[in-house]
Amino acid sequence: MASDNRPLIVVSGLLHPDGKALLESQSRVVVTDDPTEEAMMKTAAEADGILFRIRPRCTAALLAACKKLKVIGRHGVGLDTVDIPAATRLGIAVVHAPGSNSQAVAEHALMLMLACVKRTLPVDRLTRAGDWSAKQRAVGNTELSGKTLGIVGVGNIGRRVAKFAGAVGMRVLAYDKYVPADEVRRRGAEPVGSLDELLRQVDVLTCHTPLTEETRQMINARTLALMKEGAIYINTSRGGVQDERALFEALTRGKLGAAGIDVFEEEPTPVDNPLLNLENVVVSSHVAGVTKEANRQMGVQVAGEMLRVLRGEKPQVLVNPEVWPRLGVR
Repeated sequence: MASDNRPLIVVSGLLHPDGKALLESQSRVVVTDDPTEEAMMKTAAEADGILFRIRPRCTAALLAACKKLKVIGRHGVGLDTVDIPAATRLGIAVVHAPGSNSQAVAEHALMLMLACVKRTLPVDRLTRAGDWSAKQRAVGNTELSGKTLGIVGVGNIGRRVAKFAGAVGMRVLAYDKYVPADEVRRRGAEPVGSLDELLRQVDVLTCHTPLTEETRQMINARTLALMKEGAIYINTSRGGVQDERALFEALTRGKLGAAGIDVFEEEPTPVDNPLLNLENVVVSSHVAGVTKEANRQMGVQVAGEMLRVLRGEKPQVLVNPEVWPRLGVR
């Protein structure tokens, strides 16, 4: 029986059937559900590629232990769990799936805004208990129309949020130091020159920025103090963008009127996280980008990018293009 000489790809966790089928059409695929780094080192010791989901993190030690690696795939958009400098140093291509869950995350951000201004969860709880006093309390609810939305980051997600917000009658401002002002306008928002300037003007703030050393805890006691009394804070990007202690204090003092949070500094966040006990906070478990449609698109997109690398074709989205001269065939 002839040996199978196709490249080996190890997948850390479940993958959409369409993505898995695509990988299997051109490679040998091993799926592991052990989230530890040690297990991955053993499973992927002879692998040509690893497709990472949430765990384990893609560390320098793991990459160094897998001597045959040519490509790393990140199932998703964020790259904060991947040691890109280490991959580049070792000559390993890094690909991911930008834009694959943008619609899902944008819709989730809008849902959180609406849940905050309509106080959806308290009303739901009271109604289920047969308490119709929510009707009298609802006079404190408000509308998004006529309010000013501030978007931090107008990439694939931020631009969709801008479109949604404009459709419901909001004034949309945005701060993104990496997008020219004319392009920000084309994406549906008025450009603002700094984060501080943005914070002073908005009724609702929503974060759609990657987690970097520059953005880490950019929402903190100082920046929250710049916001209007009773403003609403939404975060569907990364938990490290916010200082949760400062956020809790702003919410309990009334500086912030409400918050919608899909991401936390520590995930899973401890059940005794004080933010979880606040009635003016709506939370979800980092699921903004998780839909049937997004899950399929992520799996197929990143699988296709990995296979391009293994065929010697330059991928459409290469995070570290400087490695390509060492890998590329055509």
